[in-house]
Amino acid sequence: MDKLLIESSPPLSGEVRISGAKNAVLPILAATLLGSTTSSLSNVPHLNDVTTTMSLLARMGCEITMGDNMRVDVDPRPINNYTAAYELVSTMRASILVLGPLVARYGEAVVSLPGGCAIGARPVNLHIDGLRALGAEISIDGGYITAKASRLKGATIAFEVVTVTGTENLLMAATLAQGTTVLENAAREPEVVDLANYLIAMGAKISGAGTSTITIEGVEELQGCEYSVVPDRIETGTFLVGAAVTRGKIRVLNTVPGILTAVLDKLTECGADITTGDDWIELDMHGKRPRSVSITTAPYPDFPTDMQAQFCVLNALAEGTAKVTETVFENRFMHINELQRMGADMTVDGRSVTIRGVERLRGAPVMATDLRASASLILAALVADGETTVRRVYHIDRGYERIEEKFLQLGAEIRRVPDK
Repeated sequence: MDKLLIESSPPLSGEVRISGAKNAVLPILAATLLGSTTSSLSNVPHLNDVTTTMSLLARMGCEITMGDNMRVDVDPRPINNYTAAYELVSTMRASILVLGPLVARYGEAVVSLPGGCAIGARPVNLHIDGLRALGAEISIDGGYITAKASRLKGATIAFEVVTVTGTENLLMAATLAQGTTVLENAAREPEVVDLANYLIAMGAKISGAGTSTITIEGVEELQGCEYSVVPDRIETGTFLVGAAVTRGKIRVLNTVPGILTAVLDKLTECGADITTGDDWIELDMHGKRPRSVSITTAPYPDFPTDMQAQFCVLNALAEGTAKVTETVFENRFMHINELQRMGADMTVDGRSVTIRGVERLRGAPVMATDLRASASLILAALVADGETTVRRVYHIDRGYERIEEKFLQLGAEIRRVPDK
């Protein structure tokens, strides 16, 4: 296991290239199961969660080939096993995304109940209820979900709450169902749109992706295709916040400014000068300390929960007092205790935290508790006097590709060493 050693760093400066989106590539990899031929995916990030997903597909019998620049070819034709085993699914909640494609394409699936970051309850009942509405017979026994169906049939499904993975699972399942499926109160996230665009490239008939109502006309067969994964908006936002807290100036490349509006608006409010192009964003703090900005997380297009921890760090170092409210997950303030150990002035009250900005933080040994909390601790360490040690960096590696190398090229004092 590794750890990161981070020293107080100068203002970040330079350019950084954004990788493909973790939250887009995982459902797309699962969707390759729907094809009758090989899919070739590009802009695939080199992440632990991606490796786990490819291992899961290979365990089922898929032939997977990795080419240059993280191009991944997936041929589902040799598949001979419809089980997603506990030892893989337990490490990554997104593994449940193979449930819909397996039962739609092969008529059966056995998928372990999922694991992943401990950031609150994320029940799978919405996935199960939706598949039942499409005609699947489902049972749960011994920690496994077993689903069977000769062929799924279209239905109208209204989600009780907005669910990204639930929307994705049923969207994939419905592509091969007989008749029309309508998903109401569907998730609108860009990663859902990217999955829909991939499925359309395979031959699916989908309309309304990116809105709260998605309509799918079932088809008899889908073909593999070539597809490039959308850039990661959360990685983009993380580096932009890094520049803001260090009072620097950076340009992020290979990104999509249009899917980051809520984050860019808050960065502008904090005092950042933001300039955008077709596939780049530049942030310049002109050497000034950021101003506090209050945020409330909510499903897209509102402020993303995956950027909440990073903005807690921004507010910890900003001028003024701010309130951060988390409405998506009920247990996503675990980074607060670690930031308090570094000198942050924060008070938690239920689902909100009041943050009073301080000029500097203090280096300390800290422990990552989940993926985005890990990123927030790196950002805090960049502006902490002395050295900060971040342990459990396997959380970071689940969602950020070569994060220490990218921060290094922006001038950060950061290195990875074995945690003996």
